[in-house]
Amino acid sequence: MATRIAGQKVLAIVLAGGRGSRLSPLTDERAKPAVPFLGTYRLIDFTLSNLVNSGVQDVWVIEQYLPHSLNDHLSGGRPWDLDRTRGGLVVMPPFSSPENEDGEFAHGNAHALAQHAPLIRQFAPDVLLVLSADHVYRLDYGEVIEAHVKAGASVTMVTTELKTAEEATRFGNVQAGADGRVRKFAYKPEQPLGRTVTAEVFVYNPEVLLDTLAALQKGGQTLGDYGEELLPALVGRGDAHTFPLSGYWMDVGTIEAYHGAHRDFLDGRGFDLDSPDWPVITASITRPPAHIEKGAEVSDSFVCGGSVVSGQVVRSVVAPNAVIERGAAVTDSILQPGAVVRAGARVTRAIVDQHATVQVDAQVGGTGNLTVIGAHAQVQSGARVSAGLHVPPHRRVKAGQEDRTTVEPE
Repeated sequence: MATRIAGQKVLAIVLAGGRGSRLSPLTDERAKPAVPFLGTYRLIDFTLSNLVNSGVQDVWVIEQYLPHSLNDHLSGGRPWDLDRTRGGLVVMPPFSSPENEDGEFAHGNAHALAQHAPLIRQFAPDVLLVLSADHVYRLDYGEVIEAHVKAGASVTMVTTELKTAEEATRFGNVQAGADGRVRKFAYKPEQPLGRTVTAEVFVYNPEVLLDTLAALQKGGQTLGDYGEELLPALVGRGDAHTFPLSGYWMDVGTIEAYHGAHRDFLDGRGFDLDSPDWPVITASITRPPAHIEKGAEVSDSFVCGGSVVSGQVVRSVVAPNAVIERGAAVTDSILQPGAVVRAGARVTRAIVDQHATVQVDAQVGGTGNLTVIGAHAQVQSGARVSAGLHVPPHRRVKAGQEDRTTVEPE
């Protein structure tokens, strides 16, 4: 049976195809939605958990960049009880067709919806819920859908308030009236409209959406992302509405934002991850308990199962199977699954990706911008990777040759 909320047949589309270049090198070998978060989770877990907790069971995941890294985690939808005979999770990879035998990658999220327009029409939803796969938040989509239906909107944009207006230049900016109707919209403007931005959660009237996409394409418009042509066209109709999200929301699309979101949860500014009424669900394997050895010092940190800590950990996240040897110190950092910090090494304000190793007496990071060590990379004994530098995946950094093997982030 199809998902029905407020008497409406609902289809959810999760857009999980972007490269996420601003999170490089964490996204050099995996899709952004598959990037670990707080050690235990992946970014896409928050969207999928919100869906199943909201009662939405017809979910399409549109993939493109490094899909294998995401498919391994999705496991056919089983962890979220979306492995159903009817409906459930459907993975939508890039494809060719009789109309386009060579196929075509999507050139933005609006273009991705246009590519799948025939399939959406065939499913014939009454409401189309379109989501990004790389934001951290908790939201009952059922409440948004009910408000959307009541307003008779062409699109309902979930909005959030940023701390400062200066941050809004990275997002779609929204101004709405007291009735929630969108009065003005600007996509990544140089001069922000204010602190209110889209949270990348949209509820569409499918017929209006698909007709608008077709009209834009017929008119020779390049669809690109939502904010370029699609949302301005819908706002111009006069029936676009907002739904304010009052709780925590974070776009972790940059290294600084990704690290900052971890600090938010360490400082208690996030939300309950283990609420019986709204659990965050992930695909996980059984691991032994974390082993905190005698003499270890751990404070204000998350330490996940399977990790071994013999050194010092301060205000950091230690992911499953990570190792911190005796005499090593990790401060204000994120160690991803399987990362190793050897005896005497120092890691400060850094992200050490999965299965990377910081060898004996090496130093990574410091005050200033974040330092990132890519997956499977090695910072060899005595090497120094200064604050703000990146080490690409699989690279070896030797003492005295750091300038040849590290890179300045763009």
